[in-house]
Amino acid sequence: MFVTLIRTVILYILAIASIRVMGKRQIGELQPSELVITLLISQIISIPIQDTDIPLVNTIIPILLLVGFEIITSVLNMKSIKFRSFMQGNPQVIINDGVLNQKLLKELRFTIDDLLEALRQKDVFDISQVQYAIVETNGQMSVLLKPEHDTITREDLKLESEPQGYKCPVVIDGKIITQDFKICNMNKSKVHTIAEKEQMKIQDIMLMTIDAAGNHTIIRKDNI
Repeated sequence: MFVTLIRTVILYILAIASIRVMGKRQIGELQPSELVITLLISQIISIPIQDTDIPLVNTIIPILLLVGFEIITSVLNMKSIKFRSFMQGNPQVIINDGVLNQKLLKELRFTIDDLLEALRQKDVFDISQVQYAIVETNGQMSVLLKPEHDTITREDLKLESEPQGYKCPVVIDGKIITQDFKICNMNKSKVHTIAEKEQMKIQDIMLMTIDAAGNHTIIRKDNI
């Protein structure tokens, strides 16, 4: 029992030291190569904690090699743009001037739900208000709103305004979504009516959002 305790403490300290050496970015914004190294270190450390017959040196050496490899990779990333692009990928513009790049959405294996969730985390509830949305190499999304929705607000001008309603997704990938119907005072009949007014079929709609006031936004499916 005492041996297990000592081994665990040693490996814990080694793991913390390894993460610190590889940089603080390891904790919050993992690049693909960093994620692989972190997973490998966690797996390597867990084995000798469970099996005390394995010499510690058999764990310490691979960890030091992985840390060294990560440091070398980081240096090469700083020296070479091509190497950095190969290891980390490149940012991708998924929304340009309010227009969703549906082909890129599929290439990134993002669902509409994934996209809407990422936008909501940036306090954006209407795709049409987005000037640019960029998927960064770590999977996070950066959003730039159009000037009329970002630079000057009614609050800046000291004007009174009614609160904007939540834009409920009511059609996703050609299918009607009913979970937010109560919030937006919506039903299937109203959804079909809106689609008919826009001379569209439900199955041809990539995304339809609508608020309680009836203001709606529709993105038609591309023929990809």
